[in-house]
Amino acid sequence: SKEEEIQIIIHHWIRTLNIQLGWIKDFDKLVVDYASTAFMFDTFRSSSKLINEFTGHTSYVWSIDYSTFDDCLFICSGSNDRTVRVCDVDNNKQIQSFNKHLSDVHCVKFSSYHRQNIIFSSSGDKTIRFWNFKHNMQLQIFNEHTDGVCGIEFSPFNGGRYLCSGSYDKTIRLWDVETSKLLHIFNGHEKGILCVDISPLQSNNNNGNKKKMNNIAKQFNVFKGHISYVQSVKYGLNEFVNTILSRSDDKSVRLWDIRSGEQIQVFNGHKYEVWSVEYSPFVIKNSIGNSNVICSGSWDNTIRFWDIRSNKKELYMIKGNEEEDRMLCLKFIALKKKKDSKNVTYDLNLCYGSVKGPIRIWG
Repeated sequence: SKEEEIQIIIHHWIRTLNIQLGWIKDFDKLVVDYASTAFMFDTFRSSSKLINEFTGHTSYVWSIDYSTFDDCLFICSGSNDRTVRVCDVDNNKQIQSFNKHLSDVHCVKFSSYHRQNIIFSSSGDKTIRFWNFKHNMQLQIFNEHTDGVCGIEFSPFNGGRYLCSGSYDKTIRLWDVETSKLLHIFNGHEKGILCVDISPLQSNNNNGNKKKMNNIAKQFNVFKGHISYVQSVKYGLNEFVNTILSRSDDKSVRLWDIRSGEQIQVFNGHKYEVWSVEYSPFVIKNSIGNSNVICSGSWDNTIRFWDIRSNKKELYMIKGNEEEDRMLCLKFIALKKKKDSKNVTYDLNLCYGSVKGPIRIWG
């Protein structure tokens, strides 16, 4: 049987894996469905408002994620109050809370490998924990990091079988979720690792059943420009697949070219540290291409939208109130519109977490 080589770029690292890839069934259909929906930024800017709020956390909300399960939309969140919480968006209520972490919960992710009712969370207690929110139980613990675990991310290929994690122990670790095995430890960073992401770039031929993995790891590139801690990195999608978006305590958001290692844009305007960045699916009217809007949340209590093509173009700003205090995490979610017709349609909404605990949806 043939072995297949795929490239996984994790933060500043590249890893070559010879492994048989499974792939998403009906992937072409998923791509077509996604591409057929255009979310216009001008509509969002002119009519958006606060539409929902979830309370329960009593301290900083560091991370949020969302998924659908049994035809319902759920949000999970991790907080400085050491809890992981799950909210049912359609019914506007919290349905679950997990409190077995012994320190801050830094990151939460719905598993893209299991059914959607499984959540992974990372914590300052040095662990990554698996939760089944449908049955209210902890499933498993990864506890091989030697210091607090910050960012975690599932692979965007192979059905999300692989999980990477970054830690204050200065390592990035790659895990096989199916076998619960630690596959590789990436060393090289001189300080703690606050965030990780996995590149969607990979090759696929979907043949054979070979499960042998040959590990070769090397540092791929180093991007220099920020003058303070880099708190988050995101890989781009679609026409921005060769870019990385980063945010920092130096108050800036930066866009990088993966291939050249060069900085493309710097977005300045925030008054204090930038805590979160996201590529958005928004399209600007009369522009060429697909999504060209990025979004950032800051310690200055604002969420700002930028035209990715120009560092001079701040498009819109959402100002938080005193109950929010500072913006820590962002996630774009598609919510069903009111059922006024037989056709189900969606609006793009922005979900965000803040210092004082509330999770809000703006759209």
